[in-house]
Amino acid sequence: MTNRFRISLGQLNPTVGDLAGNKAKALAAWQEGRAAGADFVALPEMFITGYNTQDLIMKPAFARDAMAHIEALMAETADGPALGIGGPLLQDGKLFNAYHVLKNGRLVRQVLKHHLPNETVFDEVRLYEPGPIAGPYDLGILRVGTPICEDAWHEDVPEALSESGAEVILVPNGSPYYRNKYDTRLTHMVSRVVETGLPLIYLNMVGGQDDQVFDGGTFVLNPGGELALRLPLFDEVIAHVDFEETDAGWRAVPAAIAAFPDEWEQDYQVMVLSLRDYFRKTGFKKAVLGLSGGIDSAIVATIAADALGPENVRCVMLPSQYTSQASLDDAGEVARNLGTRLDTVSIKDPVGAVNDTLAEVFEGTEPGLTEENIQSRLRGVILMAISNKYGEMLLTTGNKSEVAVGYATIYGDMAGGYNPIKDLYKMRVFETCRWRNANHRDWMMGPAGEVIPPRVIDKPPTAELREDQKDSDSLPPYDELDVILEELIDNEASVADVVAMGFERAMVKKIEHLVYLAEYKRFQSAPGARLTMRSFWLDRRYPIVNRWRDPS
Repeated sequence: MTNRFRISLGQLNPTVGDLAGNKAKALAAWQEGRAAGADFVALPEMFITGYNTQDLIMKPAFARDAMAHIEALMAETADGPALGIGGPLLQDGKLFNAYHVLKNGRLVRQVLKHHLPNETVFDEVRLYEPGPIAGPYDLGILRVGTPICEDAWHEDVPEALSESGAEVILVPNGSPYYRNKYDTRLTHMVSRVVETGLPLIYLNMVGGQDDQVFDGGTFVLNPGGELALRLPLFDEVIAHVDFEETDAGWRAVPAAIAAFPDEWEQDYQVMVLSLRDYFRKTGFKKAVLGLSGGIDSAIVATIAADALGPENVRCVMLPSQYTSQASLDDAGEVARNLGTRLDTVSIKDPVGAVNDTLAEVFEGTEPGLTEENIQSRLRGVILMAISNKYGEMLLTTGNKSEVAVGYATIYGDMAGGYNPIKDLYKMRVFETCRWRNANHRDWMMGPAGEVIPPRVIDKPPTAELREDQKDSDSLPPYDELDVILEELIDNEASVADVVAMGFERAMVKKIEHLVYLAEYKRFQSAPGARLTMRSFWLDRRYPIVNRWRDPS
């Protein structure tokens, strides 16, 4: 009879700091695995604490509490399959990122992460001690080697596990999304499989945590890089994979290969899931946002309706003397199409009152940007008042292009608790609106169909803070601006590099200056869904005081 070994994989969504809740999820997954005849139930990296904990894990009381919850699991999972769960290890004053393997009411192994990532959103070098490379552990008839996340992106840990007798490689991960990241993960893991000749399980978590979304996409590879199983993106799933012992070693029995959507759908689902989980995990149930009749607020309203349900979204139109009837009509149509509430609060009288109040102080000066920004800041005051009164989180609506160059008013339209399009350049906003109008999925809580009128997408963008204002009065066309920004920010290109692409040096220097100048605004801005490797927060940390400019 052929030896078989079943591993249940928990692609699940923990919450940072919810030790009891995460423990309950782990126990439920273990119980489901036991019912399915599993020999081993595996959960992702740092599952008991949630991920990414940032500096919270450095609190000894928190680390000890997390370890106590794992000890409790050890007793509760004594009668059944082994359980692998990520969590901290505080030992002799040193803190480790560990993977705890429990079986029969005892600790089989504590694997310690060896390679600590120190780039993009990760600061693990300042949080943890690197652990030694450990050998595999025995789970009855199968020897399992566990490189933790980053350890599998390097050759040495999997190679050492293979050489010391591992028969299957299990990689527990907390790997957050950025566009097309699955391909990068798969390439690295195929390399590990080719190098070791062993089957490999890449187990990832799902769910939103602040700006990051863990996208799942768990997969299993057989030697040679053959895909044996792939779980869906973004969904909580407990899947069971069987391994059979053959003359050539252990092999995963082929199972379902989930189809993945294209990058436009993935980005949109990330924005929806990040907002949904941010609300759920912080305890908010309802959202409020300013709906201007423009494209950015229209897509944010749509994302909010899809994430929370239209009944939980309040849109507020805040017209001034410069607001066109077309904007009023467009905002009304967006709200009607989505099924959200729409309140209208005129700011004409408050603007006049503030201008009258400041008239003596401003005497002898010409009206300009200051007076324009008063409008934006009064809108922020009113929206925050509604937020405070009704307990609805205020959403901000600035896209990455605007956030990059500071085309937003601090304490005005930047006021709020979350910005789902913070990492979405303006040109991608246009395409995302078109994509959403043409597509609807069962994970969207908003209505299907053309929810954003085409004229909202097609009209020239404007803040409507003065007569006949257009964004292009202050900025290059967005199709040019976005290319320059992507080069300067995402690719860290020099001014000379961008000029060589055909752009005027004066324009590039202006954009560079605006990016640096707006750093203080971004420092005070709301978090938002991470879509790229150079999002504004943990991915890109620049000094606020900075006099350097590229001389090239």
